[in-house]
Amino acid sequence: MNEAVGPSVLALVATYLPGENLSSLVTALGLQVDSVVVSDDASPCTADPILRDCGLVPRVTVIRHAHNVGIARGLNEGLQAARDAGCRWLLTCDQDSQFPASYVAEISTFAESIGSLWEDSVRVGAVGAGMVINASGQLKYPITQVASPSGPLSVTEEVIASGTLWNVEALIGVNGFDESLGLDAVDAAACLRLREAGYRIVLAPEVRMEHRLGESRSVQLLGRTVLATGHSGERRATMMRNRLRLAPAEFRQSPKHAFRTLRRVSVNALMGATVEGDRWEKVKGSVRGLGRSTKG
Repeated sequence: MNEAVGPSVLALVATYLPGENLSSLVTALGLQVDSVVVSDDASPCTADPILRDCGLVPRVTVIRHAHNVGIARGLNEGLQAARDAGCRWLLTCDQDSQFPASYVAEISTFAESIGSLWEDSVRVGAVGAGMVINASGQLKYPITQVASPSGPLSVTEEVIASGTLWNVEALIGVNGFDESLGLDAVDAAACLRLREAGYRIVLAPEVRMEHRLGESRSVQLLGRTVLATGHSGERRATMMRNRLRLAPAEFRQSPKHAFRTLRRVSVNALMGATVEGDRWEKVKGSVRGLGRSTKG
């Protein structure tokens, strides 16, 4: 058992076609938490050696699925495992992210420092890293400073799933992650549900991680650095559909955040249509996403 962190954090790594770095990732996480669950979303047999090696790492459990249904199933498996183990927190991790050796200790210590406020003026649903480094530099979350008995807290509307510490009790109370979304906007939907239930999404300002978003690269657009994600046409269809599906509830909860989200989706579609490869396929994907969203 890792005495520095204790049994309050379980780590979940969601995988599909994992790279060679997966074993080093789960090994590093295993040194920081008591238990790591790897949930693989039906990778082909070419991933067998990598997943088999991960299963040999102490305190790591590998779950393999026969059918690909998206990331939310794996996240819910981690949530259930955390609940069964009596963990207070679930740490969700992308297979391409990198975390410092002190990451779990830092973010969980921060979370515990405000955890006593759950029953008072601030209820914490999730804690994300304040410094997320990706291909375009540091990810900039929109922040609101909220007063609390322990001092100002940096609050945002949503965080990426990777590196986020979720309040297990709160997340179970809002029915976990939405598996009908498949792959995209699953983290956004969970944050939305938590906010609707009165929980805050808080950032740990001094906690840092590195996150790789697919084949992303930074480009200049109208004097600003933006991220061209390189997602396929089919992924863009899903991204568009899911974001538009969440939009009505987002507008009810936070119109400002809803407008920001739709602007970001529009810029992403523009990148696919202008600066990335396979432009026509990506345009058609975005259009398909629009059509799917209007059908439910």
